[in-house]
Amino acid sequence: MDREIPKEVRQKERNKKIIRHGSIGVAVVVLIGWLLSLMQTSIKEKDVIFSKVDTGTIEVSVSASGKVVPAFEEIINSPINTRIVEVYKKGGDSVDIGTPILKLDLQSTETQYRKLLDEEQMRGYKLQQLRVNNQTKLKDLQMQIKVSAMKLNRMKVELRNEQYLDSLGSGTTDKVRQAELSYNVAQLEHEQLQQQYANEKEVLEAEYKVQELEFSIFRKSLAEMKRTLDDAQVRSPRKAILTYINNQIGAQVGEGSQIAIISDLSHFKVEGEIADTYGDRVAAGGRAVVKVGNEKLEGIVSSVTPLSKNGVISFSVQLNEDNHSRLRSGLKTDVYVMNAVKEDVMRIANSSYYVGRGDYELFVRTADDQVEKRKVRLGDSNFEYVEVVSGLQPGDEVIVSDMSPYKNKNKLGISR
Repeated sequence: MDREIPKEVRQKERNKKIIRHGSIGVAVVVLIGWLLSLMQTSIKEKDVIFSKVDTGTIEVSVSASGKVVPAFEEIINSPINTRIVEVYKKGGDSVDIGTPILKLDLQSTETQYRKLLDEEQMRGYKLQQLRVNNQTKLKDLQMQIKVSAMKLNRMKVELRNEQYLDSLGSGTTDKVRQAELSYNVAQLEHEQLQQQYANEKEVLEAEYKVQELEFSIFRKSLAEMKRTLDDAQVRSPRKAILTYINNQIGAQVGEGSQIAIISDLSHFKVEGEIADTYGDRVAAGGRAVVKVGNEKLEGIVSSVTPLSKNGVISFSVQLNEDNHSRLRSGLKTDVYVMNAVKEDVMRIANSSYYVGRGDYELFVRTADDQVEKRKVRLGDSNFEYVEVVSGLQPGDEVIVSDMSPYKNKNKLGISR
């Protein structure tokens, strides 16, 4: 015969079952949480860069690409059509003022120059001959004028004598009139000679000035030929480095063709290029910062090309420290040209994530050692900071390193 189980015993058994099932449930929840934590993507804090949002001043800039070039560079061109006879230097050599670089074939040019020298001498003799002839003509006219004056004086005396005789009754009226007519004719002839002398003098002086001017022009051409001949003796115009030379002996070179380049490699400048859409933000005199590796060199925009070429505007930056040890000819750089100042704005560090004004999705640290994706609007920038327009608050910590592998994640864990 079965015996009824006491109530206390049944209550204990039921409590045991409740505790057993509850423990199993808690264990399952803990296990599921642990598995979920394992499944959630996490990043190591040391592998990312955080920037804390703060407020301050941003000196707004536009970025451009740049290239370091010598501050001074001179191209030496061939002054004549000739060929290279000898080469005295090679690329990379240091040269002083007047150092011979190469020799050009000057035989035909020298022959032509000597012919011009002979022609100069001949023109000089002709000019001297013209001056003597002019002086002779004028002296002949002066002598004729003197003779005419003496003749006029003699006729004047004869006229007075005839008038005197006529007054005494010894002369005749016809003789007086004849003497008077002869005197008037002689006077006209004298005046004509004087006018002829004045006219001839002006003509001869003008002719001589024309010939003298032609001779002067010829001598200038001769001087130009001499300068060309001197330039053909290719020498360095200053102390510098020979960065290029045409060293092909016997090669034909045309007038104006490049045969050498000398550069001052102790001082440099930066040639920058920027899209023409930002052309209004770059002006001569504007402050610029050039980044060479981790170095930041300040400078001034010295010139801006007025025209756009292939959608790009070129400009030059004169560096304050143009002999910095990191500068090398041909080195690529980043150039930031300052154009405005914004004060008391929220800002974060500038990095590769920033490509211009607009909306971004950035990962922001939360209170539980996680980062969550947040929509943020960014504004202007410079090489250090980016303006935060909305989406963040001062004190927020934002990841500014490359997070493209996690672009499809909305939340990430952080492990230390």
